[in-house]
Amino acid sequence: MRIKELSERTGVSARLLRYYEEQGLLTPRREENGYRDYDEPLVERVEQIRSLLGAGLTTEIIRAVLPCLAEAADSRYPAPDFVDRIRRERGRMAERHACLTKNLQAMDAYLAAIVKA
Repeated sequence: MRIKELSERTGVSARLLRYYEEQGLLTPRREENGYRDYDEPLVERVEQIRSLLGAGLTTEIIRAVLPCLAEAADSRYPAPDFVDRIRRERGRMAERHACLTKNLQAMDAYLAAIVKA
């Protein structure tokens, strides 16, 4: 599929898709005329990238993590510093998750209180 279709299917602008390619997060095939051709699995890849960015990871970390996520069942990561970095990022994500959960609970309590009134 062309970049426009991928953009429409994922809700991500063509400009951002080109940026993801520049950052090494996406690798579309190139046709003879230079046009990008995106395979179907890249729709899910873009959604995964958006989710990881939304969780606060940088494109640098995402670039390192994406291959690992694809091969999670075959977990063999030899670089201890990389594993430590992923652990730290996971810890940061867990802290943000706890904060979001707390905020959601507070909003639910507020809504419940004002709906009764």
